Amino acid sequence: MEFKRKFGRQKKTKPTKGLFLILLLALALFLWFNAESLLNSLF
Repeated sequence: MEFKRKFGRQKKTKPTKGLFLILLLALALFLWFNAESLLNSLF
């Protein structure tokens, strides 16, 4: 019974928070792969 409650609570997470985290991850990956070109253009 306790496990069902815990899983039930996990389903009620805010979708906006997950979307924000995915967006942040995408930005981090973008910056990671374009770091060299960005640094070359700046300096």
